[in-house]
Amino acid sequence: MKLTKTFLSGMFALLLSFSIISCKNEPSTKHLALEKAEKQLTDNLKMYESTWDEIMNHGKIDLINETNFDENITLITLPENVVGIQGFKDYYQNYLTGFSDITFTIIDAFGQGDKIVKHWNFKGTHSGEFFGIPASGKNVNIDGVTLVKMKDGKIAQEQDFLDNLSFYQQLGLLPTD
Repeated sequence: MKLTKTFLSGMFALLLSFSIISCKNEPSTKHLALEKAEKQLTDNLKMYESTWDEIMNHGKIDLINETNFDENITLITLPENVVGIQGFKDYYQNYLTGFSDITFTIIDAFGQGDKIVKHWNFKGTHSGEFFGIPASGKNVNIDGVTLVKMKDGKIAQEQDFLDNLSFYQQLGLLPTD
């Protein structure tokens, strides 16, 4: 009996030592994939925020290019989507032409995988033609949210949500009452 206990204790110690020796202190494949995805999201957010800051606050419309945007960038909008880099650039040029004193602030941006959500604020003076609307000289201050899809580290799709009624009222196109 004593020999059996000693033998079992010895076997347990031997198995335990093999387990300890064979344990590798390396991250699992799943952990490595999560780290890679988190790094990609962090890189996407950094590029996204800096690109839109430069475009809107510094008028660098030429940053809407193949380096930052997928060649088939799509802006989901009505009556039809804007597709392609040139169309996307032309669309946002309206903001840079239509407003002076632009302050575009990303209040918050976060994401998961290849998707980003951006909460933003746009302020400016309507001092030029904006999508065919003559300058009103009025100041606007509007908040919105943009849903974004990234593809291979580039902006591939955007869809903006904002209070258009308030925006048009601030432009003087609709009554406030």
